[in-house]
Amino acid sequence: MNKDKTPWLWVPTLYFAEGIPYFIVNVVSVTMFKRLGMSNADLAMYTSLLYLPWVIKPLWSPLVDVVRTKRWWIVAMQTLMTVCFAALALSLPSRTGAPVSAFSLSLIIFYITAMLSATHDIAADGYYMLALDEHRQSLFVGIRSTFYRIASVFGQGVIVVVAGLLENRYGDIPKAWVVTLLASSVLFLAVTVWHHFILPAEESPSAKSKGPVRVPQGEPGTGIAFPKARARSFLSAFATFFRKPGVWLAMVFMLLYRLPEALSVKMLTPFLLDPVSDGGLGLSTAQSGLVYGTVGVIALTVGGILGGVWSAKVGLRKALWPMALALALPCSVYLYMALAQPSNILTIYFCVALDQFGYGFGFTAYMLYMMWFSQGEYSTSHYAVCTAFMALSMMIPGFFAGMLQEALGYSGFFVLVMVCCLATVAVTALLPSRIDPGYGKK
Repeated sequence: MNKDKTPWLWVPTLYFAEGIPYFIVNVVSVTMFKRLGMSNADLAMYTSLLYLPWVIKPLWSPLVDVVRTKRWWIVAMQTLMTVCFAALALSLPSRTGAPVSAFSLSLIIFYITAMLSATHDIAADGYYMLALDEHRQSLFVGIRSTFYRIASVFGQGVIVVVAGLLENRYGDIPKAWVVTLLASSVLFLAVTVWHHFILPAEESPSAKSKGPVRVPQGEPGTGIAFPKARARSFLSAFATFFRKPGVWLAMVFMLLYRLPEALSVKMLTPFLLDPVSDGGLGLSTAQSGLVYGTVGVIALTVGGILGGVWSAKVGLRKALWPMALALALPCSVYLYMALAQPSNILTIYFCVALDQFGYGFGFTAYMLYMMWFSQGEYSTSHYAVCTAFMALSMMIPGFFAGMLQEALGYSGFFVLVMVCCLATVAVTALLPSRIDPGYGKK
């Protein structure tokens, strides 16, 4: 394929393909295991560990840089994930309420898929930087973000709704999820084949002054000495991160700012699905996909967009407090729903949309802070370490969320979530004086 082929042919599909496995692994898995009868404690613990590859992916990102090409990694990872989705379908237990040991093979395949997806993220982002010049990188940054969001709606919403409709059609929950995962595998196969033929060979950065260079498939794109230099550079970047001024405060902020959302997120789908007699809202699988995976994601996206516009106007320092409160306080809607257990679906839509809008708005400050803290030498590597802390901040609270919910019930659990808002307030109070007043302003 010609190097000059328009990026419109591959940028949208590449970032759609980046999002789908992430949301299947980290979001759809929760709904699926819940519908198959796994306990809240087990599903929260096991699915939280799926974040681990995104925590540690900076450790093997140099490998993606020095072995073969980014294009090769993209197609290889997509091929393997296609196989994994099909294997997941065939690994599911044939009945609901099976012991957790019956899910062992499924969980192993999910962990493998998570590793493949995290590696694909590294390759796709690197490929974007190599295949496009600086002008087109800026031009298409909004396109890649938009199609990642579309993948979010498709992964969290459409896939779950389809599974719910199939549950009603077949009257067999395991069969419905088998068909859904097989359909996901077929879809991903189509995307993989498309990228095999349509992705142009990326340009070697060292060859930009000489024109495009096609790196032969199957050959490493570097000499023998480069991996050693890359390894030294990586270790130096990693070490300097922990020598940055204020690093310990930054680590505490990155781990605790999202604590209310991190604790609650693994229990939101079980809360929507559990029967009213167990303290939940008693929604169907399809209703859950529409509420959380569609309406919620749209509200999250709108909140993020408005957060970006407003922070560009006033700067991170002035935006920090309103955004922190917007992230933390709307969690109260879940406490309200746990106490009132509303049956009106529009009320549930409104509550979830309010929480997700606030989270999207408040999360903007978190992203801006990571960019601010990563400034200076090794900014790209330092930002990668920040994203590892970002994933860790979701993994650790989620690991314990199910056990806490089973011990406290939904009402008690969401009271605890509101108490965790104090952590958001506390770490936010420590930051404003340290941030450049002009940072983030347009």
